[in-house]
This record gives sequence, structure tokens and C-alpha cells, in this order.
Amino acid sequence: MSTIAEIKKTMEGKMDQSIAAFKNNLTKIRTGRASPGLLDTVQVDYYGSMMPISQVANVSILDARTLSVQPWEKGMGAKIEKAIRESDLGLNPASMGDLIRVPMPPMSEERRKEMTKIVRHEGEAAKVAVRNLRRDANDHVKKLVKDKAASEDDQKRAEADIQKVTDRHIAEIDRMVESKEQEILAV
Repeated sequence: MSTIAEIKKTMEGKMDQSIAAFKNNLTKIRTGRASPGLLDTVQVDYYGSMMPISQVANVSILDARTLSVQPWEKGMGAKIEKAIRESDLGLNPASMGDLIRVPMPPMSEERRKEMTKIVRHEGEAAKVAVRNLRRDANDHVKKLVKDKAASEDDQKRAEADIQKVTDRHIAEIDRMVESKEQEILAV
């Protein structure tokens, strides 16, 4: 049997995880700017097994619109270049000796609008996850009251606290969505 404090602590931890996952998803959404996290989803064939580019090369930012990929082994350049070109990111890498330059193509207005829709959708999914955690926590508290392990006053206080934590997490998600949209729409 858990206490109200444990229920709230568990819920808040899970809500923090939901926000961390949302933040991670946001890094994969392309803006007009170069970001090393953009290539995290691209896999390259490394001696018969698929690996993320970050595990076979150094990915860094050359300037606001260009990534540089420096393979750790001589023979990997062509494979990495091919993997980036064939990914669904719409990038066109160019080799310069051992270094691969990945220019970020400017995004059309239509593409920017699509990206903001994706960001909003991801934000909505994160909010749903947070609200589900709120519901689960409230259900646990109600069960404690039903089992006579807590009073109805405790339940009211707990539900108010749970709502405050939920509101704080939802506001955080809204802020992240807003900031990512501005990043995408900035030309």
C-alpha cells in the first residue's frame, strides 16, 4: 500500500519523464538551423550492423546552416554519405576528403507550416500522457480513501496538489511548443 506522498512523487517523476521524451522528440524535428541531433535517427551499415551516425563519426556544426560529419574510420565516409542522402530528412551531403558537409536546405513556407503542425501534435501527445498520469494518481488516491487508508480531506488536498503539478507540466509543454514553433518559423 502506498501513501499519498509516494503517489504524488511517482506521478511527478513520470510526468518529468514524459517531458524529457517530448524534448527529445523536438530535437529530431527539423528547423532551418543546423543541429547535430538531426542525424540521430540516421543509421549506417558498420561491418554488417546498423549503427547511429553518432557512433561511427563526429557530428558537429560548421555554421548556422551546415553540419560537418567526420568519420572515425577511413572507409566509412561513402557509407555515411549514402545513409544521410537516403534518409527521409531531405539532405544532400557533400564529401570533401575525409569530411562530409551537410548543408541544411532552406525550408519552404509550406514545409515550415507542416513542421509546426508536427510540433503541436507532439505537444498534444505529451499533454495527453501527463493527463493520463494525473488520472492514474487520482485513482490511486481514491482507492486509498475507499480502503480507509486516507480521509476525504486528504483526497481533496491530494487532488488539488496533483492538479497543480499537472498544470505546471502542461505549461512547460506549451512553452516548449511555442519556442520550437518560433525556431521553425524564424527565417
